[in-house]
Parts: sequence; structure tokens; C-alpha cells
Amino acid sequence: MDARQFSASRPQQHGFRLLFPIGLAVLSLWVINFEFPRVVSDHGWWDFGAFVASGRAAAAGLDPYGIYPPLTPHVVFPGFEAWNPNLNPPISALLFQLFDITDLATSLRVWWVISLVCYLAAVVLLLRRYSEGAEAILLGIWAFALAGFWDTLFLGQIYTPLVLATVVAWLLLERGKLVQAGILIGLLVSMKPNFLVWPVLLFLAGCWRPPLVAAATAAAIAAIPLAVFGPQIYLDWLSLVAADGDRAVFLTNASFAGLAARAGLPLLGTVLSALLLLSLAAWAVWRRPGTMDVSSFALVAALLASPLGWIHYTLFLLPVLLHHWQRPWTWPVAVALTIPVPLVLAQFGASAWLQLTVGSVYGWSLVLLLLGLIANDRQTSYPPRQGVLR
Repeated sequence: MDARQFSASRPQQHGFRLLFPIGLAVLSLWVINFEFPRVVSDHGWWDFGAFVASGRAAAAGLDPYGIYPPLTPHVVFPGFEAWNPNLNPPISALLFQLFDITDLATSLRVWWVISLVCYLAAVVLLLRRYSEGAEAILLGIWAFALAGFWDTLFLGQIYTPLVLATVVAWLLLERGKLVQAGILIGLLVSMKPNFLVWPVLLFLAGCWRPPLVAAATAAAIAAIPLAVFGPQIYLDWLSLVAADGDRAVFLTNASFAGLAARAGLPLLGTVLSALLLLSLAAWAVWRRPGTMDVSSFALVAALLASPLGWIHYTLFLLPVLLHHWQRPWTWPVAVALTIPVPLVLAQFGASAWLQLTVGSVYGWSLVLLLLGLIANDRQTSYPPRQGVLR
């Protein structure tokens, strides 16, 4: 092919590359139109209410992990019933007191604004790094159609500031700014301990600075509630987490534990999670992959191996999906993660088979993403001892 032929083919290739993002954007606009009325409707306080109740209890010297109706939400679906208290680590008992500075309605609106700004910043940073032109606009529309984003707003959840911290940490790792990345990873782990798999795998792969900084950061944050409330608050938190296994079957739980619980084999979820983590540990030590490959696997494993890998956690996979966007196995995952939560929850009461298939679409999409990363890794050659002692 001469230079003119090559030059003429490039616009055709670019146009072909845009076909899927265009279709995805059209689907995303439908999803946004579907989700927006649900979120802005008067639908109660949900998880935001649980957070306010937790903060109030802590301020009054009560158990921040107790159940306090009517603020603590009570979830009822066909074949499922549970209370949803605050499950976040003890530092949250201090942070959630800030939600009670003003009336609940105003506080929730302010939190929505903060959540939107954080999410917008995360999406813009990723698109500036991994996309451009029309494709960036189309992918931006898709990012704001993700089921995890809309349900985060619906519930008044706290995920998007942590997503921003994750995205910035990812980009800092990519640029070799390891200490700054470690601080943000430590912040993430202090609020969502299931992401501990990220610094652990980095350490095993020989990238030691971010994990050590992350450990110091998380330890410093964990010491604050210990000093304020004493050790009992950690015992209360661990007791609640240990007793929360019944919620694994909930359809927005995308982890191995959720898939196994719906299959009627809850022990299988534990076995698969352990095998995944042990396999990744051995892979990191043996292959010494680069930081971004480790980070991709770590973020996916943090969801799949967690007892509760809610759909909201899939927002943390934005850097993974956009980093690998040119690989077609990311595309069905991108579609699956836009399916609105109400359509999935509608499968409650359906047959066990439907709940394990259609009702578990989020979980199966993460399995597909994991398989794609494995296939990509098998085609990658890492330099000897890459990443040692960084």
C-alpha cells in the first residue's frame, strides 16, 4: 500500500471505529431519559438516610452500625428482605456527621452536586487521556448512562468522590508519580477495604512505593475513629460485616459471591474468590507485570472477589475499560453496565434460572472483563523482573 492509499484508508478506519460508540451513545441517551425521572422523583432517603442515621448515632454516643428507622432503609423484594445500615468503616461515623449540618433535603441536594462534579472531573480526566474528538464526546455520553452512576445518585451513595480518587491515582501511576498515587489509593482503601487487593498486587509485582504509602495513609485514617470512639466501634463494624452475608443474593451484587448465591452454591463464591486472589498473587510475583496491567486486574478482582460487589463499584472500572477500549471485549461489558437497575431488579420473583442469567447481567459482564484481561495478558511479554523495587 502506498502513502496515498494508506492516507485514504485512515478516515475509513476512523469512521468504522466510531460505529460502536455512536450506537452506544444512542442507547445511552435512552438510558439517561429512563433514569433521570427516577432519580429526581421524591423516592425517600435510602442509603443517604442510613448515613445520616449513622452520623447522628455516633454523635449521640450510640452504635453507628445500628438500625434506626425511618432513616435506615428497609429493602423488600419478592423473596428478599433486609435492612440497609451503614456498612462503611468507622471513619464514616465521623464523616457522615457533616450530612446533618442542615436539613436532609438540602443536604442531599448539596451531596448530589458534589457527586456530579467529582464524577464529571473523573470522566473528563480519563477522556483527555484515552480518547479525542467525536469518540470522546460519545464515550462521555456513555459514562453518564452507567447504571452505577444513576443508582449512586438515587441512593445518595458516596462513590463518586472515591471514583475520582481512583482515576487520579491511576493516572499518577501511569506517569510514575508513585507516592502521590499511594496516598490516593490509601484513601480509597480506608473507605472501601475491598480495594486492598490493588496495593497488595502492586507490592507483589515489585512496585513497593505506592503500597507502603497507601498502608501509611490508610493506617493514619483508621487511627482517627479509634482515638475518638475507642476499639468498640471496630468490633461493631466487623460484627455487622460478618453478619451481612444474606445480602449477597441481591441482584445488583456483581461479585462471585452474588453469582454463587443465586446458583444456590454460596460456598462456591468463596472458593472462586480465593482462587482468583491467589492466582493473581502468583501471577504478580511470577510475571512481574507493569503497574497498569496489575491495576487493571486488581480493580476487577476487587469487585469479583468481594462479598458485596455492588453495581456502583463498576464505576471504578472506568479507567480499566477506557485503557483497553480498542479491544472489542470491552464493548459488551460497556453495554451491560448501562442496563438500568430497575430492569435488573424486576427479575426478583422470577425463576432461579432467570435470576442467575438475566438478573445477574452485571456479574457476568465482570466475568467477561476478567476473561478479556486474561486473554490480553497471554499475548503480552513482560521484560524480565519488570517493576522490581520501584
